[in-house]
Amino acid sequence: MTISSFAERVADLTGAAPAEFIRLAGGDLSQLLLIHKADGRAVVAKASPVPATEAAMLRSLLSTGVPAPMVEGEFDGVLLLEYVPNDALFSPATWRDIAMRLRQLHANQGEAYGWPADYRIGTVELDNRSTTDWPEFWGRQRLVATAAMLDRPWRNRIEQLCGRLPDLLPAAPPPAHLHGDLWTGNILVKDGAVAALIDPACYYGDAEIDLAMLALFATPPDEFWACYGGLAPGWKDRRATYQLFPALVHLRLFGTSYAPMVDRLLNQLGA
Repeated sequence: MTISSFAERVADLTGAAPAEFIRLAGGDLSQLLLIHKADGRAVVAKASPVPATEAAMLRSLLSTGVPAPMVEGEFDGVLLLEYVPNDALFSPATWRDIAMRLRQLHANQGEAYGWPADYRIGTVELDNRSTTDWPEFWGRQRLVATAAMLDRPWRNRIEQLCGRLPDLLPAAPPPAHLHGDLWTGNILVKDGAVAALIDPACYYGDAEIDLAMLALFATPPDEFWACYGGLAPGWKDRRATYQLFPALVHLRLFGTSYAPMVDRLLNQLGA
């Protein structure tokens, strides 16, 4: 959907004039428009390839008590969401609140790994079929599936690594409710607290995944780790295995500038 056709679609849904729309920054993979409705409320229109699934994920986050935007409406290709103001200031107090919110989210557990519906991040399909075999889920449904569109040398290294995952990962970590695409751009903060988690790619899996991705693209301070607490021994050794998936996603979506990151992680894992 082009920018103009998306704006026209949003205008039809909201009754607002496209000339008054404000394009929001931060949408690397989707278009975001801020609309001020006639009743004075502000909403965000997001282009979504699977709006019903994304809406269900946002509602699932809210059901755990974690802040997320309220869904105002879901339509073919368009999500209308509550506008959440934020100041983007990640103070030590903010990081402590992020840690507490993540512990709150991860305390909600499923019966198996996966999610009721498949999903996708950009063009990367996420196979969320339910299973009770964690190394198999991570290896086949995340690493191998994401690497499938890459050149053979990358695929061969991922296959080699997957054969060793039963030795690198816990066999049956608690199936924690994950955000699934957690970096600071998907954490809206205001006044030293989390205002909302946005753009989820939820599933049930090892809680360390959200923490690993957060640490891949940011440097959470000591206050964050102390507040989250309670990580199982060896979590730092497992971090590279969990960071490999978002690195592969970025290589797929944004090109070879992410190849050194993937190569570094594979080298670190001996693959």
